[in-house]
Amino acid sequence: MAPRKNFRNQAKKEVKPAAVVNKNGVKAEATVAASGGGFSSTKIFTWFMVLALLGVWSSVAVVWFDLVDYDNVIERAKEFRFNFSEVLQGKLSAYDADGDGDFDVEDAKVLLGLKERPVSVLLREAKEESAVKEPDAVPTPPDDDVDGSQNTDVESEIQAAVPLPPISDGFIPDDSRDEATHPYEDENNAIDMKGELVEKAQPQQTVEESKQYNDQPGSLETKETEAESVPEPEADVESVLEPEADEESVPELEAEFVPELKENAEEQPKDKLKEKAKKKKPKLLNKFEKTIKTEIDAAEKLRKKGKVEEAVRAFETLVLQYPQSPRCRYGKALAEDGLAEKMLSNDMLQKAIGTYKEASELPNATPDLIKATLKKRAERQQFLGRMRGALATLEKLVQIFPEDVALKNDLGVAHLLIGDNKSAKRVYEEVLATAPSDGFAKVHYGFILKSENKIAESIPFLRDGLESGDPGTDDGRFYFHLGDALQRMGDDSAYKWYERGHQRGHFASVWQRSLYNVDGLKAQPWWTPKDTGYMDLVKTLERNWRIIRDEAQSVMDKTTGLFVPEEENLREKGEWGQFTLWQQGKKAGESCRSVPKTCGLLERFPEAIGCKRGQIKFSVMQPGTHVWPHTGPTNCRLRMHLGLVIPKTGCKIRCTNDTRAWEEGKVLIFDDSFEHEVWQDADSYRLIFIVDVWHPELTQYQRQTLSPI
Repeated sequence: MAPRKNFRNQAKKEVKPAAVVNKNGVKAEATVAASGGGFSSTKIFTWFMVLALLGVWSSVAVVWFDLVDYDNVIERAKEFRFNFSEVLQGKLSAYDADGDGDFDVEDAKVLLGLKERPVSVLLREAKEESAVKEPDAVPTPPDDDVDGSQNTDVESEIQAAVPLPPISDGFIPDDSRDEATHPYEDENNAIDMKGELVEKAQPQQTVEESKQYNDQPGSLETKETEAESVPEPEADVESVLEPEADEESVPELEAEFVPELKENAEEQPKDKLKEKAKKKKPKLLNKFEKTIKTEIDAAEKLRKKGKVEEAVRAFETLVLQYPQSPRCRYGKALAEDGLAEKMLSNDMLQKAIGTYKEASELPNATPDLIKATLKKRAERQQFLGRMRGALATLEKLVQIFPEDVALKNDLGVAHLLIGDNKSAKRVYEEVLATAPSDGFAKVHYGFILKSENKIAESIPFLRDGLESGDPGTDDGRFYFHLGDALQRMGDDSAYKWYERGHQRGHFASVWQRSLYNVDGLKAQPWWTPKDTGYMDLVKTLERNWRIIRDEAQSVMDKTTGLFVPEEENLREKGEWGQFTLWQQGKKAGESCRSVPKTCGLLERFPEAIGCKRGQIKFSVMQPGTHVWPHTGPTNCRLRMHLGLVIPKTGCKIRCTNDTRAWEEGKVLIFDDSFEHEVWQDADSYRLIFIVDVWHPELTQYQRQTLSPI
């Protein structure tokens, strides 16, 4: 075949005969036929015979009119190591894209990306592939087929158990009222969809909870959170379903085939390993659907291979053919879900949520399919921030399956996510009445008791729940709150639990117990201005401390209402008021109008006013106040304290095991992700100015992309 540029020129216009070089090095025009053609009669005959033998008259015609670039096919042939003679002869039946038995122009179009493969061919191939069985093959763990059996396919496991990736700015959470009619509907449950872009990945924790959760031991209500921010039972939607008695069990697997079993094999009794390996598959097919199982398997194969667009089309075809099939509709929803993940599309995910609902409401849906479908739907509603809609879905599930403890646990979490602790408490009381050893219910019930300031009562539930080792209990927040409760009761065993939390990877150390961290940042309790690199900011604060003090004192009168009591339940006793100027990198309402000079001083320091994980505020503490030992939520910030009005004695702050005192006009800097404690035993009030700044080792990109706290 001629070089690409020459072949195209021949197809478009007559080409002047090329000059050739004879043996003596003299250029001469190529001889032409007397008839005026570009070839001799011998060559014409030769070409005629070649083309006749090859049988590619249609291909030549297509190429002549430049409809298909066969040179590109040749290049692709090189790339895929095709046999060149087979390419020329159209014999690449292995690459037959349209199912007509040969490799022709239409196949070339598909190979070049100019045309999509027909759904019928894709389904046929998937059926053939799924039907292939090697008689003497070495046994391997079974794939997760359409009935939901155990699966070691990493891709499908990720789809079933792992939340969607961080979403682009255009992927905005929806309101749930248009879809679920629930008496508690509102518009204040949107969540941060960006997630932790640069932080260390933590299971079931993709975005930040508000500072209120971490610093306030009694509240699960969040300002910016995702469904995964509260620990939930760590189980795959389909694998947790209990099948009917006649279902076949999955063959027992060796520990080496199952990563989860292999990791914990030494820690678990053999009977427990066998119990996990023998987990039965749910029954997702009704009687009729078993007759079309091959077709469903073929479409499912596309989805599991990541060909989600093709899987959606395949399942849409099946739904048109079998509109009353719940399994076909469920498969369509799963494929749409996967496509939403690939496209990062809010609209597509919403479509999947609707299809899940359709599948669950079709007649003849098996109980296992209803359960799997509605659980998946609730999970995706929570992901979109539609907490009220998810709550309604879970309430429906519990009504259908009242004996399912795991579903009730999920329902309790849903109540906690919207701040309805009372309803969550009732749910967990019901669970513990029927399953008194359920560890998941225990840790959550203990958390709720602690939120009610029932410190002593919360301890046994938190402790027993953690010791149970049940799924969903090994979470840093429960170690955090158990240790905090023990400290408040004067029990030194708190540090044993902090140490255990550290060993489990939840805390950076026994002292540094923040839960939302960026790995690798310098960690020390106390910092000097030089250490931070923010010398200009420190000098500005210290040079102008009297201006800042005077403005603060001018608004301290209780009639102004600007100073509000500390609301995070951190005080053992006393009075502690705060007046916030910046929160999460944004001005707090009109607060700067009252102290314009102070705000003006800070405007040119982005490390402070742009710190989305901190605050800038005045803090006044009256005599007789004690603040419990506590830690901040993140290691991404440092905290500056500028002394404004400091009594000569009685005021001190401890960070780890180092206790210091404030001075008027001087800045103290510490990392509040380390444990710290405050005493105010003077005879007059103490007034300081708190300025949080980004940790100096964070990059600009991290400062821009980390979600707020």
